[in-house]
Amino acid sequence: MQSSDKLNILNLESKMDFNLERFFQLTPDILCIAGYDGFIKKVNPAFSNLLGYSFEELMNAPISDFIYSEDKIITSRFRENLKKDIPLLNFENRYVTKDGNLVWLSWTSISEPENQLIYAIAKDITHVKKLEAERNLLLINLAKLNTDLKQFSYTTSHDLRSPVNNLLSLFSLLDLSKIEDSETLEYIELLNTSTLNMKSTLNKYVDAISGEKRINVQVEVLNLDDILNMVRNSINTLITNSKARFEIDFSEVPELKFNSFYLQSIFLNLISNSIKYSNPEVDPIISISSRKINNVNQIVFSDNGIGFDMVEVENKIFGLHQSFHNSRDSKGIGLYLVQSHLQSLGGKITVESKVNIGTTFTLTFKE
Repeated sequence: MQSSDKLNILNLESKMDFNLERFFQLTPDILCIAGYDGFIKKVNPAFSNLLGYSFEELMNAPISDFIYSEDKIITSRFRENLKKDIPLLNFENRYVTKDGNLVWLSWTSISEPENQLIYAIAKDITHVKKLEAERNLLLINLAKLNTDLKQFSYTTSHDLRSPVNNLLSLFSLLDLSKIEDSETLEYIELLNTSTLNMKSTLNKYVDAISGEKRINVQVEVLNLDDILNMVRNSINTLITNSKARFEIDFSEVPELKFNSFYLQSIFLNLISNSIKYSNPEVDPIISISSRKINNVNQIVFSDNGIGFDMVEVENKIFGLHQSFHNSRDSKGIGLYLVQSHLQSLGGKITVESKVNIGTTFTLTFKE
């Protein structure tokens, strides 16, 4: 080999060494070379900057001095595996910075037994761990809220049965033969029927809440006209007083496979809302129809009520305790339940609304 070729090779190797060193110094990831003795032999600025220690401080103390106390034992165990030439992949542990904060690092390491060296790369994943902690806290809070809500619903439904049973007992004590006014008799019968319906509904609520921990919610083929008529009969007085008019068309999809209790609750809440938020200047018109779009069953529920501003409510319309009108009777639970019932069985609900024009809900059911 000529001397000029040797010189070119040396220059090339020198340039590569320079580039490797430059990469070592500038990369934002942590690069570290440590010995089997537990001391750092070489480290890049990213590690020093993250922990706040100088190069001298990092290399003059055992690595374990910088590791969080709870992670020292498991880190030592994996370091011993490295000495046996077992690579370390995505190992996470915590380090203590000079100012006392904790940082999470994810390590990938290999060893070089002949030189008793460990080569390691780490990423700072502290922000990921913080997000995980926040998410877990949110899930814990949601789980607690869900448990509290179930307990409240169970207690309320259970406790309300006592006064309802008391009302039914009072009706049984009435001697209707002594009442001569036919209109009064009719009202008493309506009150008795409504109370019986209330008892039936409360019993269904208690049964549904008690059985919520079952993996599968019971589904069956339901006739939409039958379910709707059951709901309308249960709130017949409310419908009559509101002068609401119904436009019903279930001809395209007369039956659905769904949970009976859930579908009754959906119809009840949507009809009650349409009456509650009706336009005082016109009688309520409630349109309910079924259809099949791309082989998917849907129910379209529309009214001519006061509606709401879609931009203003954004995605809050189905949130718990969300109320968008100044109604004393509005608790912000009805639409939350409607969405929950649908989602629990793989369905979904969308909404379109215009102020003083009305609202349309589209309920999509899973086949």
